[in-house]
Amino acid sequence: MKWVALKGDGKIAFKIKSRLKWVGLVGLVLSTFSILTHFLLARYTDGGVSDYQSSITIFSWRPIFENVDISNNHSLLLQNPLYQRLWGPVRLLESLHPYANPRENYAAPIHKTSGFIFVRIRGGFHEIRNSICDAVVVSRLLNATLVIPELQSTTSSKGISTQFKSFAYLYNEDQFIAALAKDVKIVKTLPKHLKGARRKKEIPSFKVSNSASPHFYQHHVLPVLSRHSVVELVISEGGGLQAILPPHLEEYQRLRCRVAYHALSFREEVEELATKVLDRLRASGRPFIAYEPGMTREALAYYGCAELFQDVHTELIQHKRSWMIKRGIIKGNLSVDSAKQRLNGLCPLMPEEVGILLRAYGYSWDTIIYVSGGEVFGGQKKLIPLHAMFENVVDRTSLSTSWELNKVYGREANLDDKISRAPPVKEEIKFEAWKTSGPRPRPLPPPPLRPKYYNIEGWWGWVAESDREPESTVMELRTNAHKLLWEAVDYRVCVEADVFIPGFDRDGKGKPNFASLVMGHRFYQFAASKTFRLDRKVVAKLLGEIREHLYRANHAWIKSVRRHLKRNLIDGLAKEFIGSKELSFLSFPIPECSCTRQISPEKISNVSSPSSSSKLPAFVGDTHSCPSWMNGYTLAQSKDKESEEQLEEDDSTSAGLFFRQSNNTNQEAGDGETVNKEDTQMEDNEELEGGDR
Repeated sequence: MKWVALKGDGKIAFKIKSRLKWVGLVGLVLSTFSILTHFLLARYTDGGVSDYQSSITIFSWRPIFENVDISNNHSLLLQNPLYQRLWGPVRLLESLHPYANPRENYAAPIHKTSGFIFVRIRGGFHEIRNSICDAVVVSRLLNATLVIPELQSTTSSKGISTQFKSFAYLYNEDQFIAALAKDVKIVKTLPKHLKGARRKKEIPSFKVSNSASPHFYQHHVLPVLSRHSVVELVISEGGGLQAILPPHLEEYQRLRCRVAYHALSFREEVEELATKVLDRLRASGRPFIAYEPGMTREALAYYGCAELFQDVHTELIQHKRSWMIKRGIIKGNLSVDSAKQRLNGLCPLMPEEVGILLRAYGYSWDTIIYVSGGEVFGGQKKLIPLHAMFENVVDRTSLSTSWELNKVYGREANLDDKISRAPPVKEEIKFEAWKTSGPRPRPLPPPPLRPKYYNIEGWWGWVAESDREPESTVMELRTNAHKLLWEAVDYRVCVEADVFIPGFDRDGKGKPNFASLVMGHRFYQFAASKTFRLDRKVVAKLLGEIREHLYRANHAWIKSVRRHLKRNLIDGLAKEFIGSKELSFLSFPIPECSCTRQISPEKISNVSSPSSSSKLPAFVGDTHSCPSWMNGYTLAQSKDKESEEQLEEDDSTSAGLFFRQSNNTNQEAGDGETVNKEDTQMEDNEELEGGDR
């Protein structure tokens, strides 16, 4: 009986153990499934999470307006003379229309080409864009097959996401190839046998300059291309072909426009973020200004504007200028009179100065201003006066979130090198003579020299006995690649802004910069849009007149500023044509890439002086008439000048008080803000008359 009882207990124990094993097995399976599910969610649902988050994101920027109610009827707003002056189109340019299509006798690319052209491009955003256009033109000129250019700033060695390959990091490859199918044959990679030769550096290479002529390519590059079936072009000066081409090559200028304004489309993620930023800017239903400071360390060093800062940034600029002089980039002295350079219009306008000009022109304190550019040399403190004058100053960071930017960057590996390395320190000199001479005690040897080292606002420079700055870390190289994406977003916003104003239009090599590229695109796409091309020499003189009372200008000074800004909407184009087009065609793509639209008799009858409204300035040159299918586009009707003069305009900024006033303002400020209405009306009528000349 005892044996039977033990046998029964053994069966029960066996069943319990068996059940525990099954429970453990099921738990293990569920745990494995849970881990796998979480991994798949983290790996493949990044887009879905982002889309969900975008609908609930709360942004730090909330626009503040003095008058919330504003009409959304554009035609009614244009009847307001103040709105017309601030946001309306430039009348003399309303007949210009973008038209970059081939005119005549333009053959499609031949299927059998003379070989492959592989291009490596170095430089920043504007240099890359110019260089790609030149590479396409050169390929067409030599009847060659173009390999998608390699952008040196966006290679995988720079620590960026591996899901993008060089050109595709910034631009849409498929759009680029499809848009130019009738112009140039383009492939994504070299054939296998040529890939190996390139890896072994067995293919001929040319380092070309931005002043290379068509003759150079036809008589030096083409024979080598015909012999080897492939050549490599290295473009590092912001272009590989001269800006002004002979008259018989005018079709190649239009090809440049087709590349820059139609084929070069940013990749989907960048376009999506730029569209979101634009939508958030326009959510209030109000127009906005885009402002590009153009204050970079390289540009300030090139033009000798170091003394404008009076702090450690002056040393950083001087150190950069010394580096440029030793490498032959600058031919001049290290010490330059910055005040004289500024009076000659060779230094950027400070954000404070731009804010004063905008307030004097009539823009109210609640105007939306988008500050473009990845960095402003001198830090955010340079933007404080602009924020004081305008309530709604924003930039890319205040209109997007970190996860939206991360989506644009793609999946990137974690980098441990997050702290900039200090500059190399010289080895301590061994004082052998000190060790062996004289009885002790004796004085200690002098301590080793310590180099001055700064890490300021994301840049870094250091001043020591050597002019050699430390090599960039992987993190810094990645940040430089990110800046290309930031500038792509800023480019879209600036081109589509209602008003654009640059602080400077030259880069660190004395050539047209990002702002010039934007102005050229706006002139091509929206010729009549308001783009202020400031004469910095005149502006410096005007600001010098009120230097002692900068924020309380008188009526005469404000009228001078308004007259200058309005006049330079046209006169600035003439200076751009003379000074920039010979350096960069894309800064002034007119008249090659435009046409003039015919104004119907009905519209002419609505304009008081048809000749002044339809006749283009002489510097624009001879433009072709637009084809008949374009004449159906409607032109913005200009108001009769006499009716404009009869309309009253009450512009509070003509008091010369450029800061927003609170209810507790003292009596002195209140007296300064009191303006005779008749004087204001007369002043605005005079300004309107000046704009029609």
